[in-house]
Amino acid sequence: MAKSHMFRLLSNEELDEINANRCQVKYKAGETIRKQGANLSHVISVTGGLCKLYIEGVESRNIILRLIKPTNFIGGPGLYVDHMHHFTVSAITDTTVCFINTETFKLIMEKNKEFADEFMQDMSKNMISIFNRIISLTQKQMAGRVADALVYFSDDIFESRKFDLPLSKQEIADFTKMSKDNVVRIMKSFNDENIIIQSNKLVEIIDYDKLLRICSTG
Repeated sequence: MAKSHMFRLLSNEELDEINANRCQVKYKAGETIRKQGANLSHVISVTGGLCKLYIEGVESRNIILRLIKPTNFIGGPGLYVDHMHHFTVSAITDTTVCFINTETFKLIMEKNKEFADEFMQDMSKNMISIFNRIISLTQKQMAGRVADALVYFSDDIFESRKFDLPLSKQEIADFTKMSKDNVVRIMKSFNDENIIIQSNKLVEIIDYDKLLRICSTG
């Protein structure tokens, strides 16, 4: 399983402390890893697979804010505020995570400034990513939102112009705050315009520059 690069900043003693206060759990695709509103008793390190972080809305109208791959941490504002999870995390693929006791984690943060700084930088980058998602969802037209999602999958998740769509049509609708029908229609139009080639879940971005322009002007 993959291990976060941040652990390189810990002493042997601190690593021993982490190992004594952690557990590793495997989840099947579709299983909930952490539930919105639950007690935040552990910081989560994703060591394998892919999962989604989303806010549960009224009448099952969820908003997916980001995808999480190895070796990202899942903490959240509740870590230092109300000890609650303010979002739900569930597995997209079979996923392995490591649960680290929050009190142990915070004690190490207090003792190891370099580790604490890097963890806070990582959390800040994640928040910036979420802010950008909110801008996309609230200010871009539908084509811009789908283009933004495809660029996100390509650049941030798979680091490749060719990838299997990680989400179902309903999940892409939740990710772009659109209906499934509109997602299908726009993906077809991108395919017809030779911006992408799609075969079932396999997507290859052919005209990346045009996709970026749609992101910017959408």
